[in-house]
Amino acid sequence: MPPAPSATFTAAPTTPGRAVPRVLSIAGSDPSGGAGIQADLKSIAALGGYGMAAITALTAQNTHGVRSVHVPPAAFLAEQLDAISDDIGIDAVKIGMLGSAEVIEAVGTWLRKVRPAVVVLDPVMVATSGDRLLQESAEAALRGLLPLADLITPNLAELAMLVGGQLQDTWAGALEQGRTLAAATGTTVLVKGGHLEGNECPDALVNTTGLLSNDVVVVPGERLATRNSHGTGCSLSSAMAAAQARLGDWEVSLREVKPWLAGALEASETLEVGTGNGPVHHFHHLPPPPSEGSFAAQLWGEAEKDLNDIYALDFIRNLASGTLEEHEFSYYLAQDAIYLNGYSRVLARASALAPTEAEQLFWAASAGQCLEVESELHRSWLGTRTLQPGLGPVTKSYVDHLTAASASGSYAVLAAAVLPCFWLYAEVGATLHAQFVAAGEPPAHPYADWLRTYADEDFAAATRRAIAIVDEAGRKASAADRAAMVTAFKQSCRLEVGFFDAPRLHS
Repeated sequence: MPPAPSATFTAAPTTPGRAVPRVLSIAGSDPSGGAGIQADLKSIAALGGYGMAAITALTAQNTHGVRSVHVPPAAFLAEQLDAISDDIGIDAVKIGMLGSAEVIEAVGTWLRKVRPAVVVLDPVMVATSGDRLLQESAEAALRGLLPLADLITPNLAELAMLVGGQLQDTWAGALEQGRTLAAATGTTVLVKGGHLEGNECPDALVNTTGLLSNDVVVVPGERLATRNSHGTGCSLSSAMAAAQARLGDWEVSLREVKPWLAGALEASETLEVGTGNGPVHHFHHLPPPPSEGSFAAQLWGEAEKDLNDIYALDFIRNLASGTLEEHEFSYYLAQDAIYLNGYSRVLARASALAPTEAEQLFWAASAGQCLEVESELHRSWLGTRTLQPGLGPVTKSYVDHLTAASASGSYAVLAAAVLPCFWLYAEVGATLHAQFVAAGEPPAHPYADWLRTYADEDFAAATRRAIAIVDEAGRKASAADRAAMVTAFKQSCRLEVGFFDAPRLHS
């Protein structure tokens, strides 16, 4: 059975060739971005290559067709080609629109001199729209160029023109013309069934010189109902060049490229480009960029268990009801004062690493606020009590964890590590304050003043800002950095649980 057109594209191993092949496209420009050089560069990138381009022609076209063509002097194309090959190793070449006999001769001269290992020639003569893209006087010169290619990828109209026959409307007829062209040129021909009628859309590698294990290798496929096929031929040929430079086998390359192109056709409607025959979606196989808030949502999912564990602690339940022993609360505040001193230093480090002035100012202001809160704790509560315990084990672990994150040099990881002290603290405090208000704010509650601090909108706003900063950093980070951010965040969440539970253990 042919593979489903929605099959996930997965790159094949890259051991036979270069991991990132350097692929040069020699072709015309399409200002609408769907075909020509623009499609080639997208396809090369999608198939894992580094794309380069030498422009043979300029077109005025859109999704409805070609309006005019301008062919720059062939001598200038020769200068482009020489400039590239004099400096850069070329692993594969894709040749598309050439335009004139002089341009074809310049390309042929360069190919004979440089002799690239892989040459894919897409004999661009007639566009899908029916527009002629090659001067009739240049057809003979193009036929002379074909033997220099390793793979020729004509559409059915071009195949018929190259063999001097009638346009075929059957797969068998197309294959026979492919054999004729392969025998005449001594090279492999990719016969494409995209323009045939019916539900099937096969492609075949045809070679009569023994370079393939079989005379004809057919890769089946299903036709996709879409009007967006602009640049399909350009995309296929350049993708084949990139894949062949990596894989070193035409059949393996085609079996990788065909499902990728099927997916590109299937996803083409999501692009919404033009009102005619639109382009394919070259990067359909890549995950979409994360949306705003998506990384924060991921972190919140990681924090939910820890938040539930906090609410289940005797310390939190007794604090909410007002039955918490005073010595436990005093221990908690004393550790909080010690912690805030270290936390302020870590926030200062975040300010130093921050990429924007706004974020620098935010972290610096937060560090200053920590020191103010620490001083207030000593003045208002701890200063009137004799219990002044030293650095507790959980406090030490938490500060050590944040200090290690600050020493890593990664701003994103550090921001993720400090976030739970904003986020979980704000969430727990807001919940306790809401319960306090719901109970009528009993005046005899011993911790009423402390609970009221969570009605402070400034702290809530700071928490929202910290969440937004970490979310943006996570969305911009590499996969490895995001994983490190999640790890640092989760460790801080667990330490938040331990911090609230430490008074019970101390007592």
